[in-house]
Amino acid sequence: MRGNGKAEPIWVAGCMSGTSLDGVDVAMVLTDGVEVFEFGDSHFRPYSEPEQALLRAELGWWSASKKLCEVIETAHAEALSTLKGFDLIGFHGQTLAHDPGHGRTCQAGDGAVLAEVFDVPVVWDFRSADVEMGGQGAPLAPFYHHALARLIGATSPVAFLNMGGVGNLTWVDPRVADPSETGALLAFDTGPANAPVNDLMRERRSMAYDADGALAASGTPDMAAVTQGLEHRYFYKMPPKSLDRNDFHDIINAVSTLTDADAVATLTAFAAACVARAMEHCPTPPSALYVTGGGRHNTTLMTMLAAGVDCPVLPVEAVGLDGDMLEAQAFAFLAMRVKRGLPTSCPATTGVRAAIGGGRVSKPGS
Repeated sequence: MRGNGKAEPIWVAGCMSGTSLDGVDVAMVLTDGVEVFEFGDSHFRPYSEPEQALLRAELGWWSASKKLCEVIETAHAEALSTLKGFDLIGFHGQTLAHDPGHGRTCQAGDGAVLAEVFDVPVVWDFRSADVEMGGQGAPLAPFYHHALARLIGATSPVAFLNMGGVGNLTWVDPRVADPSETGALLAFDTGPANAPVNDLMRERRSMAYDADGALAASGTPDMAAVTQGLEHRYFYKMPPKSLDRNDFHDIINAVSTLTDADAVATLTAFAAACVARAMEHCPTPPSALYVTGGGRHNTTLMTMLAAGVDCPVLPVEAVGLDGDMLEAQAFAFLAMRVKRGLPTSCPATTGVRAAIGGGRVSKPGS
């Protein structure tokens, strides 16, 4: 294991504001950056409708407005203020645009602001160093997934599936002690997950999402549209690979003439089909697929996932984890790794040329 020897575990607060644009998750983890010893308090701070509107207006921008940065930083500060006793913060920021093929990624928000507010160091801008070294800059949770697989006592390969705005899959072999070693991990984005459904629900029904997959369950998927969607060039790329939230316009256009129920059913079926296609890349079949993120609350999606893969599909709560806060916890864990000089990504997770530690560190008063 690289880094500066052993370290005492500390309480770290992690923050995540994902592509679903629903709000800010914050969660505390007691960790040394290698193991997870305890989970602490957590909190969700939703974005208001005006805040969401501003976020949506600047999606795709390569430089955030001052107003948006203030909204993001204020929301994170309010969320973090509900937690007590942390000595370090991991701040993901809000992804506005992501184009690793051209060496660009943009996460809005300044960690230095939070360092001053809370008087503790803040690790932020986790993706840029990876992208600069030829990596995809995403997904970044896999090193945390590796620690979790060992925490739950897995003795054979398992997979974690995050169904947020975009889906991402991590295959983990917990028998390999160092996550940066060859054979420990494979990770990549599967395709669109909740984002197209959420966007359609908002546009057509003024609702944030399809609660429990009820509307999808009442509709009939257009499987021709699903099959056509799987012809997208992304699915012919070998992992590691990553996506931007808005990369799949064709599937959105394909459902434009369908009824609300059939359109949502089709987008839900497409998200599940993307995962089934992704599972074909696993080095060996995982013994279970543990689902995290908002998608695990969608009964219709979970049923479709189970029908498309050859292993048990379970919410991460089945092994004692918190699927609502796992991404925030991941950035707490990664912040501690950055503090210790340990890598946060490697060739098998982002395609970066060599294992690398991302993240800038802002200290109070600096």
